[in-house]
Amino acid sequence: MSSKSIYDENGFRPSINMSLTRIAELIDAEIVGDGNVLITGISGIKEAQKGDITFVANPKYVSLISTTHASAIITSRDVEKAEKPIIRTDDPSIAFSKLVSIFSPDEKKVAPGVHPTAVIGKDVILGKNISIQPYVVISDGVVIGDNTVLHASVYVGHHSRIGSNCLIHPHVTIRERVTIKNRIIIHSGTVIGSDGFGYATVKDVHYKISQIGTVYIDDDVEIGANVTIDRARFGRTHIKRGTKIDNLVQIAHNVEIGENSIIVAQSGISGSTLIGKGVILAGQSGVVGHISIGDNARVAAQAGVTKSVPSGEVVSGYPARPHGTAKRINACVQKLPDFYKCVKSLQEKVKKLEEELKSLQVKAS
Repeated sequence: MSSKSIYDENGFRPSINMSLTRIAELIDAEIVGDGNVLITGISGIKEAQKGDITFVANPKYVSLISTTHASAIITSRDVEKAEKPIIRTDDPSIAFSKLVSIFSPDEKKVAPGVHPTAVIGKDVILGKNISIQPYVVISDGVVIGDNTVLHASVYVGHHSRIGSNCLIHPHVTIRERVTIKNRIIIHSGTVIGSDGFGYATVKDVHYKISQIGTVYIDDDVEIGANVTIDRARFGRTHIKRGTKIDNLVQIAHNVEIGENSIIVAQSGISGSTLIGKGVILAGQSGVVGHISIGDNARVAAQAGVTKSVPSGEVVSGYPARPHGTAKRINACVQKLPDFYKCVKSLQEKVKKLEEELKSLQVKAS
């Protein structure tokens, strides 16, 4: 099996040379159609050319199967047949990702070793096969596990601990006494362990409150670019196993986020809030402090959560309400111009009736 990289204005296009039958074997899928079709490339469904294999995961894009130039398509098992050969699988997106990973070079892999420009403090413990890239700064007492990569200009504060098989991208700041477990990915510009936003106001003067806690991040978490996770005032800010955090997210002091949650871009979580497991906070959602969001709850984009949300609830709007209620309120809001016209018309009619009644009363007297 061989592969080569082709870079152009459309990015990277894996190049392969394999029958559809062999590809189906690699991703454990079922072929409908000619298994002898030769596949020479992998591409998105709109960009695909003859010889490419592509995929359809979202049912609303199934119609593109008939218009794509691809020679074969990976689909869900709901698709029974098509004009072109298809490969049916339980999860087309995961199957396609597996195929891409097989034929794409691992560009994130870097050689182990410590670059001569890196600054290593006292009593630092480094595991096996670690890669420390140019201008990394590792402060005193830091422990880093096996196979972890710190890219250029990463800063690690004193007595922090980073586990095994982590990937820390350039310009990440990990402050002092932070714990990052295993298989963590942190993207560029993120700051972990910055001071929580805590002040006491006396006679209109804001006095800083010391933030002496820490941040603790469990296994298999991925954190996007330019995320800020504040250290706790006391105790710890805790991101639990498997959670995925998008770019530009703010997580305040003493927040706890449960396992396998998803926090989407530009969301903000105020201090001491408890987020359950499997929760989704959609883009630009905001959560006030000292409340809880139950397991598997969903917070819609741009929702403002001002009180606790029960497990399994879907909320939207501002202030956030159960989604069905929020939709009805929004429907009423859209009709406000018509309501205004109706009320104004009624006011004019009432005024006219009052004048007529007054006129009759005067005549009667």
